[in-house]
Amino acid sequence: MRNAGPPASALRAQGSAPGQRAGSTRRINAATGRVRDRAFIEKACSLGRRSLAPASPGKAAPMSYRRLFSFGVVLVLGAALGFFLAPVTQDRTADRSAEKLRRVLKLVDKNYVEPVAAKEVAERGIEGMLDELDPHSAYITAEDMKRVRERFQAEFEGIGISYEFARGPDGRDTIAVVSVLAGGPSEEAGLLPGDRIVKVADSSAVGFTSAEVQRSLKGPKGTEVTISVRRPGTPRLLKFTLEREEIPLETVDTAYMVNDSTGYIKVNRFARTTYREFSEGLTKLKGKGMERLMLDLRGNSGGYMSQAVRLADAFLKDGEQIVSQKGRRGRYDDQYEAEAGGSWERQPLVVLVDENAASASEIVAGALQDHDRALLVGRRTFGKGLVQKQFELPDRSVLRLTIARYYTPTGRLIQTDYDEGNEEDYLQAKRERFDYDAAHTVEEIIARAPDSLVYRTEHGRRVLGGGGILPDVLVARDSSSAFVQAVRAQGVGDAFARQWISTHREARERWDEQRGAFMKNFEVTPAMYDAFLALAEKRGLRLGSKDTPARRAALPDSAQGFTPTQAQKARPYLSTFIKSRIARRLFGRAALYPVLHRVDPLFQQAQAHWPRARRLARLGEGGGETLGTARRGGQIPQRSASRSP
Repeated sequence: MRNAGPPASALRAQGSAPGQRAGSTRRINAATGRVRDRAFIEKACSLGRRSLAPASPGKAAPMSYRRLFSFGVVLVLGAALGFFLAPVTQDRTADRSAEKLRRVLKLVDKNYVEPVAAKEVAERGIEGMLDELDPHSAYITAEDMKRVRERFQAEFEGIGISYEFARGPDGRDTIAVVSVLAGGPSEEAGLLPGDRIVKVADSSAVGFTSAEVQRSLKGPKGTEVTISVRRPGTPRLLKFTLEREEIPLETVDTAYMVNDSTGYIKVNRFARTTYREFSEGLTKLKGKGMERLMLDLRGNSGGYMSQAVRLADAFLKDGEQIVSQKGRRGRYDDQYEAEAGGSWERQPLVVLVDENAASASEIVAGALQDHDRALLVGRRTFGKGLVQKQFELPDRSVLRLTIARYYTPTGRLIQTDYDEGNEEDYLQAKRERFDYDAAHTVEEIIARAPDSLVYRTEHGRRVLGGGGILPDVLVARDSSSAFVQAVRAQGVGDAFARQWISTHREARERWDEQRGAFMKNFEVTPAMYDAFLALAEKRGLRLGSKDTPARRAALPDSAQGFTPTQAQKARPYLSTFIKSRIARRLFGRAALYPVLHRVDPLFQQAQAHWPRARRLARLGEGGGETLGTARRGGQIPQRSASRSP
């Protein structure tokens, strides 16, 4: 049964301007303006006061023209003085509040009945203050910040492997090598996928935690580490001494030709090297005769805005706006435009998005949709349109603070609506919105939206504002069977691929350097599928001849019961799924996608929409065609932040 209208969260986004009260809910002032009461500071002290009572409205009284004029002069002068004096007042208030916090912390540290970890108390206080702002301002400890920097610098210093934990004969976890980076120190030394690292230096690595692995294997470039490896089929331990190097963390998972004319590029995040990686992939595919491109941003949670802007620039013409940002009193206002010489400005382009595409991904998707440059296929994006700036603190921890909001070229606000300090409601509203989208077509969603949320693209297409980017073609979330979902959740596919390769060393020898032949000829046999089901049972997926209520009641709480019929119905999908996992272990991560795309519903449905993508590409050739009633002679309207939802 279909819903009668859009979810309440969408209506709230339309009905309240930034900083305005909506009903009894207190709003953040554009997420970047000043907080209107003491709750921000008092939250840190757990005083519990959330808001101040509003002043009682006074009655309007008649006044003469002279009094009105005098009042107007006073009002203007007062406003002007307030504008200039407000920052001074705020600074003084902040200083007094900071002193208050310092004194409270000192009193607690000195007088509390039990010893107190002052650092932890202070960090919780910081987190409490940020809870009063928005869902994405955050405090990051120095230790966590090291990993964040690594991820977005797109490199680290180590030995060049990806690994997972695999259960050893004694029941404890061992470090299992999943893949070896081409050209890295581990490949040069001869490590292979499937090897298990059991010693680092002279100490056992069995039972290591993830943090212990990081500390042991990573280290400064040029330093050495000695590891001992147990290799399936080899009776003795193998010892390797490896010199650590700078290891790149790739942000482009794969760039390959789907067929003779269609290229595909998957970008998993926007880090320091993303545009370079993308350009290399694009050049490679153009050299293979690519005539149309599919850009996959699904699951891409964002990263460096500068890299997203450069990537969008590759598709847009000189001078076309990519994104704008608006902050408090104009301090962080900015606008980014494309430059001449984009490498893929006129050819057909399809962009895949989903509910996990966020932030920088939404900048790219929004710009391409607003300029009618690409056809967006998938599901509405997450809706994170807040600009964060990092302020480093003395101990190398970081305050990541929201300083502005992003707007697409049409003026659409990317950020979804939120209530301060209520993250669960924020996420619940997103879940409701995804469910609403799944029950309607794009046309129905736009038709039911308030007029203030409907925008026109450069050539007149209607698109939706109010948070996130609604694609041009909606594809429902994966509706795989319960058995398939359970298999994926339990990691059975990866576990089986690791086990199968370990016990079939001849397979590696047969398919080595034969990726094309593997893709074409390798098949999961009935015996392999039976072994896969046996492993699934070992991992808690019970397969019985009859799935009766009594049988289900007899299973332990941790077990999930399925019938052989369910398992056999899932065989076509799971056989391809198994092959994709084996391909990744044999040839690397890039080999995963060409196999998995054969059973990827969103990828398959997108192939049917190339005619629409070609039509959009033709609009950019300057023919003057429109797809609707465009505003301002077909130009993208530039809205001010105050008029945006």
